[in-house]
Amino acid sequence: MRILIIGGNGTIGKKVTQHFSEKHEVIVAGRTSGDITVDIASSDSIKELFQKTGKIDAIVNIAGDAKWDKFDNLSEDDFYIGVKSKMMGQVNLVRLGRAYLNQGGSITLTTGILADEPVDMTTSAAMVNGAIQSFVKAVVLELENGIRVNVVSADLVEDAYEKYKDYFPGNTPVPMRKVVDGYVKSVEGKINGEIIRIRA
Repeated sequence: MRILIIGGNGTIGKKVTQHFSEKHEVIVAGRTSGDITVDIASSDSIKELFQKTGKIDAIVNIAGDAKWDKFDNLSEDDFYIGVKSKMMGQVNLVRLGRAYLNQGGSITLTTGILADEPVDMTTSAAMVNGAIQSFVKAVVLELENGIRVNVVSADLVEDAYEKYKDYFPGNTPVPMRKVVDGYVKSVEGKINGEIIRIRA
């Protein structure tokens, strides 16, 4: 398979890219690094990305920003960071990317535990994560050509534990191997419209 991994040089992305590269042709895209650069907050940038990749078998997105802060401090523009990037960025990957998928191709998006178990200072991030999970369940009812869409929702991962542990008191970090398996299940399996929850 030809697999496009957006965010393939990030904390989770590196491990996912390493795994898929063993058996498949992987194209890595990122905002500042990779085989191709892309800003998923821009639909024009996404269009350019797919024009460069041409036909592919799978799209995996492990990118997307959202503002973390106290609700009292969040401006409307702060909310739009997550709306434009993590929410509409992923919606646009499906909207624009499906035309470049081969028959039976798949798209895997990424959210996180905040959609189900938000913590302090994550109102914006939790909101867009929840929106994407609802989007995936709805969009698969309309897609054609056997195209599948799933979303991986992991708890705090081991490789990011030290950085984020103070935000997630009591959360047991998820082994990276288990997180990678969630993406494998989506790409190499046959499931469709699923929220693949990865918990410790």
